[in-house]
Amino acid sequence: MAKRRDRAATGGRFWKLTGMTTSIATRVAGQQVRGWFQSEQDRRESREELMRHIGREVAATLGQMKGAVMKVGQIASQMQDVLPREISEQLAVLQNASAPMPFHVIRRQLERELGGPVADHFQDFQETPFAAASIGQVHRATTLEGEQVVVKVQYPAVKASIDSDMKHLKRILKLGSLLRVDERALDAVFREIRQQLDEELDYHQEAENLNLFRDFHRDDPDVVIPQVFPALSGATVLTLSLEEGTPLEQVDDAHGFDQALRNRLGERLFDLLARQIFQLHAVHCDPHPGNFAFRQDGAIVFYDFGAVKRLPAEDVALMAALTGAALSGDWARLDQALVDIGARRADTSVPDGFYEAWVPVLMQGIADTPFDFETARVHQDVMKQAKASAWEDMLKFQPSSRTLLVQRVVGGHYWTMKNLGVASALRPRLERILESR
Repeated sequence: MAKRRDRAATGGRFWKLTGMTTSIATRVAGQQVRGWFQSEQDRRESREELMRHIGREVAATLGQMKGAVMKVGQIASQMQDVLPREISEQLAVLQNASAPMPFHVIRRQLERELGGPVADHFQDFQETPFAAASIGQVHRATTLEGEQVVVKVQYPAVKASIDSDMKHLKRILKLGSLLRVDERALDAVFREIRQQLDEELDYHQEAENLNLFRDFHRDDPDVVIPQVFPALSGATVLTLSLEEGTPLEQVDDAHGFDQALRNRLGERLFDLLARQIFQLHAVHCDPHPGNFAFRQDGAIVFYDFGAVKRLPAEDVALMAALTGAALSGDWARLDQALVDIGARRADTSVPDGFYEAWVPVLMQGIADTPFDFETARVHQDVMKQAKASAWEDMLKFQPSSRTLLVQRVVGGHYWTMKNLGVASALRPRLERILESR
């Protein structure tokens, strides 16, 4: 019976995605025909409207669905260097699109994984989830021993739909040559996303990630990482100690977080990210605000270790070279490191002055004097610089599968620092971590 339900759900997903793909393909073809009879200005405006429509249609369809396709859509919304801006902006709504599943579905998944009724494993289990995401949801519970825990339950049939989901989304993104990267780069990016999804869907792997990070931060009293309950966990269920804190949107003066404390929290978050990259060689890769909480004693609580990127030593060395070259203004070394890591096409070259213009924009938050993230407009400055740069020079760069998830977390935490209102000098901290790696 359960297998039939899973097959029916997978078939329903297929037809939803097929219908979306057909609709978008028809619109792309129509826009291309109209373009034969339009002026250059009209073609540009028509294409921008087409991109917005595609973004809205993809977001609306994926927002109704759980699983891999929604997760990939969320990642795609952050790929501004791959997707047209109009599409990535529309997909941003997926970051918060996560209605919970009915509890009878969750109960069936729990009983299948743990064996036996829920009451055999928990003294109390709250049927209403307090968090829901693309591939699972989280419930509060009490163990038979009376310990307060949270239970993460994966939605059924998610794994079965990965290949079909990714095939459809990739096809949509390639329609009408919408992407500005070659297919090899796109394939590498999707392979990286697929690998990450496989790991996120394996809760045994997430338990290992939690233990890895707990061990690395064992001497950091200001880092709180939940403890795994192995007897109440499995491949699709993960039970963790309840670790509470203040959500990001409440970290302000009214809730007891003054400017000095917010600066300290921002510095700590920055240090933790840099240490994970350059010392642990593994990064907590989901910067969604819901995956962090803050305490008035200066501690930061980390949640959700499904998205962890383990970094090969060679990639860490290249990232260190990139960062060091950007800090010192060694443009030749920076350029070579970008080529080596796959972010710049090896068969091209950039003009003199290119990095002198771009690096200060991208690195302005890493300064010797306090930088005010609350009033920062780095995202807007990047857009202005992109418009000021020659289009043919921008096409010489492409997403690198080796840095995709690290860029995601760095970009995400720019917004965390901005929301915290951090004002700190971060360059000395980064230089110390680079020297100690």
